Amino acid sequence: MDEQDKARAMPTTEAIEAADRAARHWHFDDAAGGGGTSGPLGTAAQATMLARMLLDTFNPYKPSVIDWPVLDDEARNRLTALPIWDIAVQTEGRARLRILSYARKIAHPALREAFELMAFEEGRHKEVLANLVQAYGIKLDPEPTYVEPKDPEWGFLVTGYSECIDSFFAFGLFALARRSGFFPPALVETFEPVIQEEGRHILFFVNWVTWHKRTMKLWRRPWFFLKTLAVWFYLIRERIGLAKDVSAGEKENANFTVEGASAVGGEIDTAELMALCLAENDRRLSGYDARLRPPRTVPFLVRRALPVVRWMARRK
Repeated sequence: MDEQDKARAMPTTEAIEAADRAARHWHFDDAAGGGGTSGPLGTAAQATMLARMLLDTFNPYKPSVIDWPVLDDEARNRLTALPIWDIAVQTEGRARLRILSYARKIAHPALREAFELMAFEEGRHKEVLANLVQAYGIKLDPEPTYVEPKDPEWGFLVTGYSECIDSFFAFGLFALARRSGFFPPALVETFEPVIQEEGRHILFFVNWVTWHKRTMKLWRRPWFFLKTLAVWFYLIRERIGLAKDVSAGEKENANFTVEGASAVGGEIDTAELMALCLAENDRRLSGYDARLRPPRTVPFLVRRALPVVRWMARRK
């Protein structure tokens, strides 16, 4: 792409700033549906709100025209040394396929469009990462073959709850990297839309779970509860295994949360990092309609664990 083509393809600064603001602040006006702008919603209006939240806050940035900043040798070495790039690319590839697989089962037209947009954004995250590793000469292992899940609902639940865990800690780690100067400011700003998109995704996911349970047949609800419980057990076991692999030096099985914490956080106090994650989670999700339920499980567990961690730190 020559410079003229690049200039035509790159959104203007004003368009980028407007899209960024729209991606962080959104309120659903249900006046046309009789629900007003702040009252409770019926199931049909709730589905529309979920779809509109994702569709209205879409950020039209283009990975192919991102102008990656030039890094000095020290910054480049810190970036390329992070052992997260293989698993990050693969995670986005699996997420895209799982979301598309489940989207085919969605009957509600607007919700299906929102699912397809979410899958597109996961694919775009993968493209951003692929362009980054190419720009800075990071070597990746060959990607595996991505296979659609036999149970699309299970696959989407695993992806959604996994993102709820990883995004919560990624918010804090990203803020820490910005504060510490681990990444140059220009590179931090380049990744900012990707991080905020993950916030939109988990907000959409947890509210979709609520809507999905509310609209399913009564006889299915106990089974869905057990499936959700099984997903959490699966993810907990997976992360325990990942932590063991990391401590044993088996990089190939690591994920961003486990590897990123040690690489970016360094010697940061655990309680300080937990508090930072809580603050960033609240900040990133505070600009959306108050009727949207924010993710609760991981923040609840961290808030309960934080006093214990502080107490243990004082006893040392």
